[in-house]
Amino acid sequence: MPQGESEREFLKGYDPRAFPPFAVTVDMVVLTVREGVLSVLLVERETHPFRGRLALPGGFVQKDEDLEAAAVRRLEQETGVRRDVAHVEQLGAFGDPRRDPRMRVVSVPYLVFAPDLPAPTPGTGASWVAWVPVRAVESDRLAFDHAAVLAAGVERARAKLEYSPLATAFCDEELTVADLRRVYEAVWGVPLDPRNFHRKTTGTPGFLVPVGRDSQPGPGGGRPAALYRRGDAQQLHPAMLRPH
Repeated sequence: MPQGESEREFLKGYDPRAFPPFAVTVDMVVLTVREGVLSVLLVERETHPFRGRLALPGGFVQKDEDLEAAAVRRLEQETGVRRDVAHVEQLGAFGDPRRDPRMRVVSVPYLVFAPDLPAPTPGTGASWVAWVPVRAVESDRLAFDHAAVLAAGVERARAKLEYSPLATAFCDEELTVADLRRVYEAVWGVPLDPRNFHRKTTGTPGFLVPVGRDSQPGPGGGRPAALYRRGDAQQLHPAMLRPH
């Protein structure tokens, strides 16, 4: 029997009601560095379940959209953060049968790196939205299993900074080495030696490319620093290993 006919015969006897229903959601771990502090975007839920609890932005995937389209849609609807100002990558999947009291729901979270952004405005499904320092998040007050999702996102971000140039996604297009060092210090949560960091970053092929001019002096009249932009490297060789 030809393959097409075999498939049609199978579909005649297929009854979707014979399988338990479940849904798919997307959740976003949106990270940025604000005033030298690693911060995550949280919303306050205005609907049940977990009404009034803090949560990561997210929502159900519609039947006519793929996962990344759903993530971008929920990100813009709930927070006003646009896709074109952020780095977005899939984080993994969370499927504990008890994670959502409504029904069986599998979550596919996304990790979002963004430069310092202004205070977002709440959108559909959220009564409040704000940047919250990661170290100040009370895990037991987050809805669903978002404490575990957030922890996975933060650890992914810390690891990505070791072997990829994505720390630059937290910065403006033009940056100084000090700007980049502050990102590493905020994400890793440790101080770094400025001279050693400068040597490593400027000596890693393809990490930073000189712009050819200096930054403007700060309010205190400090010495201008050389400006750089991100190079074309996809991986850092050697890696920027975290201090233990």
